[in-house]
Amino acid sequence: MKVNIVNKSENDLPRYGTDASAGMDLRACLEQPVMLKPLERTLIPTGLFIELPVGYEAQVRPRSGLAIKHGITVLNTPGTIDADYRGEIKVIMVNLSNKDYEISNGDRIAQMIISAHARAEWIAVDELNETTRGSGGFGHTGTK
Repeated sequence: MKVNIVNKSENDLPRYGTDASAGMDLRACLEQPVMLKPLERTLIPTGLFIELPVGYEAQVRPRSGLAIKHGITVLNTPGTIDADYRGEIKVIMVNLSNKDYEISNGDRIAQMIISAHARAEWIAVDELNETTRGSGGFGHTGTK
């Protein structure tokens, strides 16, 4: 799939790390470093603007290495970028650790996945078909 992108940063375009990677790294586009204090959240720009085809979304997700090593994650995960959005991609970062964390220009801050999606058409009914599971949720599937 080909996607139009405008890159107003000095960073390379997002790319897949391996042939089997689902996500592409997003990098911070900052004029000066940002210090993220414990339990603080901030919006980090990427300098990227994309034009997705209708029927697709971009999902912004945390990077596992930042999460496990530093307690840094994406607050609204996955964040959705709709096909008709033309603004800059920005990432809501949060520091869940007890130490300050510095984000600098070019740092890999999140990953982005391009995904197809369906649109639902609601059909109002009086009742739903029965299943074995029924209304059991939140751990009621019988598995550990």
